[in-house]
Amino acid sequence: MFFLMELFQRLFRQDLLVASLFRNFLLAERIMRSANCSPITYPLLPPTHQHHMWDAWDMAAEICLSKLPHLIADPNAEFQPSPFFTEQLTAFEVWLDHGSEDKKPPEQLPIVLQVLLSQSHRFRALVLLGRFLDMGPWAVDLALSVGIFPYVLKLLQTSAMELRQILVFIWTKILSLDKSCQVDLVKDGGHAYFIRFLDSLDAYPEQRAMAAFVLAVIVDGHRRGQEACMSAGLIDVCLRHLQPENPHDAQTEPLLLQWLCLCLGKLWEDFPEAQLLGLQSNAPEIVTCLLSEPQPEVRASAVFALGNLLDIGSPSVNGGDDDSDDDEKARAEINVVRSLLQVTSDGSPLVRAEVSVALTRFALGHNKHLKSVAAEYWRPQTNSLLKSLPSLANINNPSNVYSPSNFLQGSSGLSSHIGPVLRVGSDTSATGRDGRISTSSPIATNSIMHGSPQSDDSSQHSDSGILLRDNASNGGLSYTRSRPIIDSGIYSLFISTMCSIAKDPYPRIANIGRRALSLVGVEQVVMRNTRFGSGGAGESSAPSSNIGMARSSSWFDMNSGISMAFRTPPVSPPQHDYLTGLRRVCSMEFRPHLLNSPDGLADPLLSSAAGPSTSELNILPQSTIYNWSCGHFSRPLLTGSDDNGEVSARREERERTALDCIAKCQRSSCKMTSQIASWDTKFELGTKSALLLPFSPIVVAADENEQIRVWNYDDALPVNTFENHKLSDRGLSKLLLINELDESLLLVGSSDGNVRIWRNYTQKGGQKLVTAFSSVQGHRAAGRSVVIDWQQQSGYLYASGDMSSILVWDLDKEQLLNTIPSSADSGISALSASQVRSGQFAAGFIDASVRIFDVRTPDRLVYMARPHAPRTEKVVGIGFQPGFDPYKIVSASQAGDIQFLDVRRAAEPYLTIEAHRGSLTALAVHRHAPVIASGSAKQMIKVFSLEGEQLTIIRYQPSFMGQRIGSVNCLSFHPYKSLLAAGAGDNALVSIYAEDNYQVR
Repeated sequence: MFFLMELFQRLFRQDLLVASLFRNFLLAERIMRSANCSPITYPLLPPTHQHHMWDAWDMAAEICLSKLPHLIADPNAEFQPSPFFTEQLTAFEVWLDHGSEDKKPPEQLPIVLQVLLSQSHRFRALVLLGRFLDMGPWAVDLALSVGIFPYVLKLLQTSAMELRQILVFIWTKILSLDKSCQVDLVKDGGHAYFIRFLDSLDAYPEQRAMAAFVLAVIVDGHRRGQEACMSAGLIDVCLRHLQPENPHDAQTEPLLLQWLCLCLGKLWEDFPEAQLLGLQSNAPEIVTCLLSEPQPEVRASAVFALGNLLDIGSPSVNGGDDDSDDDEKARAEINVVRSLLQVTSDGSPLVRAEVSVALTRFALGHNKHLKSVAAEYWRPQTNSLLKSLPSLANINNPSNVYSPSNFLQGSSGLSSHIGPVLRVGSDTSATGRDGRISTSSPIATNSIMHGSPQSDDSSQHSDSGILLRDNASNGGLSYTRSRPIIDSGIYSLFISTMCSIAKDPYPRIANIGRRALSLVGVEQVVMRNTRFGSGGAGESSAPSSNIGMARSSSWFDMNSGISMAFRTPPVSPPQHDYLTGLRRVCSMEFRPHLLNSPDGLADPLLSSAAGPSTSELNILPQSTIYNWSCGHFSRPLLTGSDDNGEVSARREERERTALDCIAKCQRSSCKMTSQIASWDTKFELGTKSALLLPFSPIVVAADENEQIRVWNYDDALPVNTFENHKLSDRGLSKLLLINELDESLLLVGSSDGNVRIWRNYTQKGGQKLVTAFSSVQGHRAAGRSVVIDWQQQSGYLYASGDMSSILVWDLDKEQLLNTIPSSADSGISALSASQVRSGQFAAGFIDASVRIFDVRTPDRLVYMARPHAPRTEKVVGIGFQPGFDPYKIVSASQAGDIQFLDVRRAAEPYLTIEAHRGSLTALAVHRHAPVIASGSAKQMIKVFSLEGEQLTIIRYQPSFMGQRIGSVNCLSFHPYKSLLAAGAGDNALVSIYAEDNYQVR
């Protein structure tokens, strides 16, 4: 730009008459300067008569003038249009092929806008303009500053079919940067253009998703836009395409489904008339069907739409006179909440956060009745209401997990995880149901606390308690209008579910749950530390350092990149790079628009905790799915990612490295006789689990307190240390690695079934929580003995424990795929997923039996044996034997025997090794080399071949004093090398063993 942007906007864009005056001045200066005249302006403008852009103008004028002699000489000659516009468009296209943000802006851009006035060149100009806007927000900003807006706004009045798709794309790029354009769009009736396009079936679903995005921006916080779109039938259009009359016309494009839901949600947001129309149009039933979609973005968007159907307590649409309408609306809202309560255990934190926000809206709108139900739990159980509701006093199970479906079936789910109710009187002391005083006041801190208040016997079986507030006003909540009690059971179910959400493994979701409980008078959830002693100082449950749960740009990013097929070395079948979802579920810094808070989701939750609020909107936590989803359209949509080439090259290099290492370890003697490293982890409770990374000399270790430490064993240097979480209830199950051939993720399974996945865990202080969920949600009997395993080629996570079923999670979809009955009377103590057959896994049981399951078969159970009979000690470890043979497994029991089984033969083992005498604690099976290792509590490690030959026995440290290695807690082989990591329980050492010829790189 020759002029400063501010001056250019003031003179040439703010007023049409002023712009015309100054355009004429520029031409006058060009002509008058050639005549030695000096025109003057105020404000003073820099001289423009010698600007090189006049060369283009001169050329256009000369081309036209050069045609005059021929036309005069031959009156019948046909006039040839000037090629000026064509040439300018070609020059602009050349710039698009080679230009970028770092280069000089295209001089042809103002001319391209003028070309839009020419019907013959309009389509090509729009296509090139779309390419330019797709280069990024800087390009959109530049085009808007030059003056694109009135041109493309005027074009919405045209009926040309060929322009529809490119116009929708251009408006998508504009509105992804500048939401304020919504006002002019509605004023000129532009919303109708996009509604017609959305309703057309001849456009591609991705293009119709853009139209839904434009309409969502038009109604976002803009009441006139909401009214105009509602009057134009937008609700019916969206619902019709979410559930067409012909099932064959059903939309399967995730991006379109996502934006149809987001568009509806924004139309209903804080707009009672639209909410009522949506409820009358059967919207809840239609949108609820999307809660089981495989894409987390679609599920979260559906929850967002349902949540905005809930009225937060504003005055009635009809002025409060029509009670029947209020009753009908309240019943419809109850049905919406029933649907939302069924997805509170979704595997995606993105979905669970939206559910929590929606349920908080319900807590605000139905505050009065929720408070009364919560207060009923404190009253004596002879109360008639309590006869049909679960009692907080009947606490029989210490589990923290809860399933709404269990409650609906009549089980007292609430009592399974809500402890004794405490009531706050006029003083600051907390009194139990029997009148005794609590040893610590739960009011003193907003955190989840250690310790448990003294109360009656029921508290001895509980992990948690809740605190009710008398006469709690909760800010500006006293205005909530009276609502009919449709079903008091739904209110008690809501309270119990929110208590479960308040303990969600994802910190920000837990914050929302606690905020919702405080709205209904449940001051806080107090968790007792039953494992590590009694009361103490409270510990924060939501560390501010944890990131939010923004995912990747959305479905487009997940499917537009290169194929992520995991071409594994030949000894394993093809695998895939799973968690494009968890790669897509990256960190907050990738979210383009944050709501009200630099920290995103957590901070708004506490925004009104200090005092009463004047608006219900200030009390509610903010949804994030809409703003996050908008970021998809602000990124380039027409070009692929530049990172694909680098990703492919790195993957191929790692595949070659893995193949070389596998070939070497298969030919090696596998005698782990040399200790190459010994690391004092300084864990107070010993090392519970250890993991060797495949392509770097890194070992990751964790203890029962869920402290995670990373160490470089070649350099003998610490790399990183962090806590898996800050809750008081701790216990580790297993460490697993996801996406070995790429930027791997660390999966940490807790013994209570909670799973957390981390990235950047090898960067000092750089670890970021990718996702977290409960892998045994709804199965209270799982206790604290949950076992898990990961299968890379299928993307499945298997989880079970002291329960009657095995849960299969699809981590790419972040969804529970299957629940398989274990067909046994005892719980599962060991799990191992096959690395050859996708969907197949083996399970070892507490009663010493072994079973193999396959999710692809109708019966699921494909093999059962009792190889350790007559012994009845539990199976400590189980694994598939190395190589391509999927039929052979190894099972080790606590009694000390290791059994080798062939599924094709009888249930009897074909080989037995009496490795230890009643003290076996760990088993490791190498993925590729023909070797296994077992560890004992009697300070001993043994390494065996698959033929049963003992290759190595390790008892002592290779030091001068020759100390014993310590009781063995865990064993883990390197994925591709002949390396063995062993973690000790009593001295917290992690030792790494290799062959004698091992060379440090």
